[in-house]
Amino acid sequence: MDYTPHTEEEIREMLRRVGAESLEDLFAHLPKEVLNPPIDLPEPLPEWKVLEELRRLAAQNLPAHKAFLGGGVRSHHVPPVVQALAGRGEFLTAYTPYQPEVSQGVLQATFEYQTMIAELTGLEVANASMYDGATALAEGVLLALRETGRMGVLVSQGVHPEYRAVLRAYLEAVGAKLLTLHLEGGRTPVPAVGEEVGAVVVQNPNFLGALEDLGPFAEAAHGAGALLVAVADPLSLGVLKPPGAYGADIAVGDGQSLGLPMGFGGPHFGFLATKKAFVRQLPGRLVSETVDVEGRRGFLLTLQAREQYIRRAKAKSNITTNAQLTALMGAMYLAALGPEGLREVALKGVEMAHKLHALLLEVPGVRPFTPRPFFNEFALALPKDPEAVRKALAERGFHGATPVPKEYGEGLALFAATELHEEEDLLAFREALREVLA
Repeated sequence: MDYTPHTEEEIREMLRRVGAESLEDLFAHLPKEVLNPPIDLPEPLPEWKVLEELRRLAAQNLPAHKAFLGGGVRSHHVPPVVQALAGRGEFLTAYTPYQPEVSQGVLQATFEYQTMIAELTGLEVANASMYDGATALAEGVLLALRETGRMGVLVSQGVHPEYRAVLRAYLEAVGAKLLTLHLEGGRTPVPAVGEEVGAVVVQNPNFLGALEDLGPFAEAAHGAGALLVAVADPLSLGVLKPPGAYGADIAVGDGQSLGLPMGFGGPHFGFLATKKAFVRQLPGRLVSETVDVEGRRGFLLTLQAREQYIRRAKAKSNITTNAQLTALMGAMYLAALGPEGLREVALKGVEMAHKLHALLLEVPGVRPFTPRPFFNEFALALPKDPEAVRKALAERGFHGATPVPKEYGEGLALFAATELHEEEDLLAFREALREVLA
């Protein structure tokens, strides 16, 4: 498609309409220092010289292949088939394909992704993915508020603090009231839910790694006419009960653990699944299976509660697209592992995390914080500043000890282990921590 810029005539007409003499007049209200600031760039380099410089900079990175960092983003093995398939031209797009019915292969892949997420969460319907876990949570809560017609939200302090910050921003925009359920002993107390509450939000495993029992939260929410929104690590669902089995109405989360690299924090994809009864409140796209007039199997987009095909006044969300490629990578990962493979990966992470927990408690001054049972992350209380500990570990070649916000307590850090870790890795990390804390 040709790029068609504004013509000089169009610009003059625009300026005449707004009463400006020139573009400088149009932007006169902006500070001068941000208008055409001087850009100090070095002289141009030949391509080979640029590549050489990039290699030099890349060589300064520490490998994060076996990081011990907690906080929801972890290093996992990604089967090569995922990268190979995701790199094919049929899938390699940064945006949702237009004329989707023509792209039957992409629609089928999205349909299969939705089916896998629905099966993983134990719920009936999943959309075609969202940007990340935080925005999926915000959209899930807005869905609950629309369905219940209420404007109150109870959110556990065990929900990732960055997710809560995004949720708070979304809810302020619609005038909803957000109340926090503070953790007691590392877990969320079951609240008394008032009639003004439309959504109760709990994360399992929670931000500190502890497992929450969602059943009593579902009973409390439903008893008051509210919905339960469960934030889940999809990898944990390889061994834990799915949110739907606990009575959750909406399940959301981040898909990084399903075949995506850590990648400095992105890109990820978010998932959102719910009950069929709420399907018309579901934001984003939904791909359905059908047959044509000759009885052949086909796929089509349906129930697009937002998108560009409907009037803005009827929009349910400002999420107009989905994380197409990264979500399909998640589907490829799940297909490559299968249910048994996913379970094996999850169990290996649990095994190594609990071994790591026991080994790190042997280091003088380290105290437990996350209550048992936990999944593959846990918090420990350290005798030194966690940020300083993290930096000192990095100087020794280890990524570990994610500082925990002070709202949870002083001197806390998160640690994690996955299927990539071997016992010698855990022992080496223990000795590094012992050296740092000595």
